[in-house]
Amino acid sequence: MSVAPVLARLDQDIDAALARLFDLLRIPSISTDPAYKADCDRAADWLVADLASMGFDASKRPTPGHPMVVAHYDAPGPHVLFYGHYDVQPVDPLELWDRDPFDPQIQDTPKGQVIRGRGTSDDKGQLMTFVEACRAWIAETGSLPCKVTIFLEGEEESGSPSLVPYMKENAEELTADVALICDTTLFADTVPAITTQLRGLLGEEITVTGPSKDLHSGMFGGVAMNPARVLAKIIAALHDGTGRVTVPGFYDGVPELSPELKAQWDGLGFDADRFLGDVGLSIPAGEAGRSPLEMIWSQPTCEVNGIWGGYTGEGFKTVLPSKAHAKISFRLVGSQDPHKLRESFRDYVTAMVPADCQISFKGHGNSPASVMETSHPVFEKSRQALTEEWGVEAAFIGSGGSIPIAGYFKTYLGMDSALIGFGREDDALHSPNEKYDLECFQKGTRSWARILGEMGS
Repeated sequence: MSVAPVLARLDQDIDAALARLFDLLRIPSISTDPAYKADCDRAADWLVADLASMGFDASKRPTPGHPMVVAHYDAPGPHVLFYGHYDVQPVDPLELWDRDPFDPQIQDTPKGQVIRGRGTSDDKGQLMTFVEACRAWIAETGSLPCKVTIFLEGEEESGSPSLVPYMKENAEELTADVALICDTTLFADTVPAITTQLRGLLGEEITVTGPSKDLHSGMFGGVAMNPARVLAKIIAALHDGTGRVTVPGFYDGVPELSPELKAQWDGLGFDADRFLGDVGLSIPAGEAGRSPLEMIWSQPTCEVNGIWGGYTGEGFKTVLPSKAHAKISFRLVGSQDPHKLRESFRDYVTAMVPADCQISFKGHGNSPASVMETSHPVFEKSRQALTEEWGVEAAFIGSGGSIPIAGYFKTYLGMDSALIGFGREDDALHSPNEKYDLECFQKGTRSWARILGEMGS
């Protein structure tokens, strides 16, 4: 069937769709704060009732934390699993909000109308674009064009402690041909995108210990080894003069970008000067010979996230610190193995510590990169659908950040994920005055309707 009547229904029903979204946004489902446990339950119940009203077999599933929402709609064709989350970030500092975070409203701005409130973009507004697309298909045709499972969690903003155990226990029920994830953004304000590469993450905290206590720098300076000096030497040695990371074996599993994908990325017209200029910088500092998008999306990194030791308060205190500390993170790509990298990093750093000092390590999690198999039909079909809706060629892009759920789907359910979202860079995720552009909500629903239609074809 043609998608045109479904798109027309979405346009006609926009006021009702916004009313439903506002009802969900009014529920303060802050997952990280136990005081809002009942509200998280209420949000799950709201979604179950809404999905059931459309014909989904929907239920709330208990976990040790906040419940999952799982809903199935049986139809001919391929089976897709859609993932989103109904929990939201805390609203602090409340005084920086222009209005009640849980009293959503459409506001006029110089760039157009926006939906203002906590969860509008992350992730209630995004997940409801898919739900509304399903509603329009069912209302207009009596069915969905393919088999759909909807999987919504309530702990994404608090580390998803229940997610992996639940997925393992319910793998057979949740496994589909491909997963769809909505928790991402457009490439630019009017350029739709499908994220196909996500960097992994490895975190390490190191502590260098020298003397048994802080020492007077006048009495011991020059003769006693200073842990801060040792730490500075270690950090300085992690990169060579061209910006390459020096940890042995670091680039094992790092693929070169294909000429086709490199050409597509180069054609996006990414403005590196503006990107850096917005944060008061002007010169790319990564590996020599790489474009900015390559450095953000397809190259691994080693970055220092924090350094401390000795006296750091007001004024001055002349001490040699007993200990010096640093937090160091690695963004991973391709098939880099975080476990092998952790071992190599620790061996490399330990070898730089002088005999009079000791070093200790504390791991802060690890996850491999996710690289999607874009030969799966869902990727090209989705790209065509997005191009038709937005009138601009949709791009396959990478992400500098990490979205663990995509890796979990691959590891535990054997599924690739198409990450398709309609947020914009200025949505103020996790910040006061979060918003979701009304255009993004409307075109997001239409985009998902087109994608579902392509799946059915």
